[in-house]
Amino acid sequence: MSISSGTRKFLWLGLLLVVAFGLVIVLTPVWLIQPFRPQTGRGVAVSYVMRSWSPILTIVLSILSLVIVFALWRGAKRWRSRTLLVLLVLPLLAATWVARQNHFEWMFHPLPNAAYAKVSEANFVANDDMLLAIENNGEAAAYPIRLMAYHHVVQDVVGGKPIVATY
Repeated sequence: MSISSGTRKFLWLGLLLVVAFGLVIVLTPVWLIQPFRPQTGRGVAVSYVMRSWSPILTIVLSILSLVIVFALWRGAKRWRSRTLLVLLVLPLLAATWVARQNHFEWMFHPLPNAAYAKVSEANFVANDDMLLAIENNGEAAAYPIRLMAYHHVVQDVVGGKPIVATY
């Protein structure tokens, strides 16, 4: 059974829209939640909703795109058309995989083996640097925000109590 020219155009357009929507729902949170960029409450809320729905939606969109590709594949007589079909679906399949990853962990690597210095030895901290500081049971520790921005999490023991400093 042959697909009419109008139906083929509609299927190509549908495939483009499905792939675009799949990429938008996965990449928008990555764009909105970037390190060292100010974020808005609305942007974080939108990112959260998209991250919540993207694992399910990308599977549905991937299945739909594969159905469309199968329908178009049978009628494609040129290798260029088939190559284009594959090249269009690959980014959506990649987005389907990324939707199941926590890409925020890729951006913010916790510092695995933090090195500590006494105040007198901390010559890398300027007088105007902002610090996260804690005092517990007479013991104090400070974490320069300039350095925390790259790792966001430091595990430590201050005053005999395990803590997690985060920024």
